[in-house]
Amino acid sequence: MELLTKLNEKIDNLLKNYEELQKENESLKLEIENLKENLANKDTELLKCKEQMALKELELEEVVSKIEAILGK
Repeated sequence: MELLTKLNEKIDNLLKNYEELQKENESLKLEIENLKENLANKDTELLKCKEQMALKELELEEVVSKIEAILGK
C-alpha cells in the first residue's frame, strides 16, 4: 500500500509541475506577443524618423544650394 501512496504522490507532483509549466508557458507567450508589438511600434517609429531625416537632408541640400548660388559657385 505504501508503494501506491508514493506513486500517487509522484503523480500529484508531476501534475502540479505540469500545471506550473503550463502557466509559465502561457506567461512567456504573452510576453513574446507584447515584445513583438513593441518591436513593431519601434519599427514604425524608426521608419518615421528615417523619413523625417531624409526630408531634413533634402532641406539642407536646398539651403546649401542657395548659399552656393549666393556665393557664386
